[in-house]
Amino acid sequence: MKKKTVFTGSGTAIITPFKDNVVDYDAFGALLDFQLNNKTDAIIVCGTTGEASTLTDDEHIECIRFAVQRANGRIPVIAGTGSNDTDYAIWLSKSAEKAGADALLVVTPYYNKATQKGLVRHFTMIADSVNIPIILYNVPSRTGCNIPISVYRELANHERIVGIKEASGNISAIAELAAECGDYYDIYSGNDDQILPILSLGGKGVISVLSNIMPAQVHEICSLYFEGKTKESTALQLQLLPLINKLFVEVNPIPVKTAAHYMGFCTPEVRMPLCEMEKKNAVALHDLMRRHKLI
Repeated sequence: MKKKTVFTGSGTAIITPFKDNVVDYDAFGALLDFQLNNKTDAIIVCGTTGEASTLTDDEHIECIRFAVQRANGRIPVIAGTGSNDTDYAIWLSKSAEKAGADALLVVTPYYNKATQKGLVRHFTMIADSVNIPIILYNVPSRTGCNIPISVYRELANHERIVGIKEASGNISAIAELAAECGDYYDIYSGNDDQILPILSLGGKGVISVLSNIMPAQVHEICSLYFEGKTKESTALQLQLLPLINKLFVEVNPIPVKTAAHYMGFCTPEVRMPLCEMEKKNAVALHDLMRRHKLI
């Protein structure tokens, strides 16, 4: 079944900048312009990295609207609209579509989790409520809920469920997913350290944290691979691995917001219960960024 591909290459899971605990739209605009001017293939707004869990409903919708207006059709804007409350996820998804989102990123239900039957119903009801494509988001380390192959199989024929952001870290499971369901879904790496492995399994790209600060380089990893220059693509992936690891030395998005602050884009503010980066980790991140000539 041929479905619509939302994007190919590097999508940035963009941070939401704050100033005095309020969304800083001037900084957000500068961050979006940086992405648009440096080859990013899609923007993912109000996801995990965008601290969606602590945004108010008004902030959530306004951030989507703002990103859509800034992108102005140049690249797709994908809105995070997942929830562990199906009715709320439907409301948020409809609101995001109304705000102009090109597609949705829908995470698995967290905390209350769901049975296989519940997951199928949850995602189906959300997809039936909108008219834009949906990328499922599997990140069991955060949600405590993994999407099994059986659920992917059951959802495979839904015309609007077109992709999967796989952040399980389980390459064997992702290989099985590609083998069994690769004709029905576009698969995106949800981990920056696994871009190449997932591309090699037929993946379409990455939804990236690293690309907040290195958009051109993450785009290049993907474009080199698609051009058949696998050796060069691999070399770049491995060259960036120490920085990727440093961006996850504490809970995302604490380090990447600190990195964006070092680059002059925004404050390092995160919303509670997240807090500022440990000093020793911040110093190590700063030193590594200097070696990469980012600051």
